[in-house]
Amino acid sequence: MFLKELKQDIDAVRERDPAARSSLETLLVSSGLHAIIMHRPAYWLYQRGAFLSARLVSQIARFMTGIEIHPGAKIGRGVLIDHGMGVVIGETAEVGDGCTIYQGVTLGGTGKDKGKRHPTLGKNVTVGCGAKILGPFRVEDGAKIAANAVVLSPLPANSTAVGVPARVVRIAGRKPEGLDHIHTPDPVSQQLCRLEIEMNRLTNRIMALEKEKEEKENKVEA
Repeated sequence: MFLKELKQDIDAVRERDPAARSSLETLLVSSGLHAIIMHRPAYWLYQRGAFLSARLVSQIARFMTGIEIHPGAKIGRGVLIDHGMGVVIGETAEVGDGCTIYQGVTLGGTGKDKGKRHPTLGKNVTVGCGAKILGPFRVEDGAKIAANAVVLSPLPANSTAVGVPARVVRIAGRKPEGLDHIHTPDPVSQQLCRLEIEMNRLTNRIMALEKEKEEKENKVEA
């Protein structure tokens, strides 16, 4: 059983990573594969209540690979973590078969609530480098998430999401109907506008105070 699962994981790397030249090379040097291999026993221990032992195994894997997978996370078969440095996968996250995850990705939670608080990825989901998927929702099969996108809500199957916050720009290769991305508020832009307004208000206030001070000084000299 272990050897069969290991072969599936190695095949996933070789199929989707052009830098993988052989199964032996993949087994010896792929940090993403190492993280997944070490996650399997950590998950086994976690499911049986050996929480400390499970966390120790996961921390050793984190130290060796730079990839942090909580032992409670469910990782499917044939998952590729490419490069992988900085990947964080939370306790209640689920990653379906055939998913591809690039470096710097976070499958994180929001708040400190107990229970399901991390995302679920369906099968064959691709998550670009630096993307953040935050919250207890589902990303359906075949979805693609662009680099550095921040996903805060569910995504439909075979969709492509980009931006902060992420917006669906394609479903099965076509633009979705009824979605107005032009007038969708950009929270970063809104915050910058608020800061600019506040800065102008403070600048005007300083100029008024300086003028008042200058007038008082002129009166004293007169």
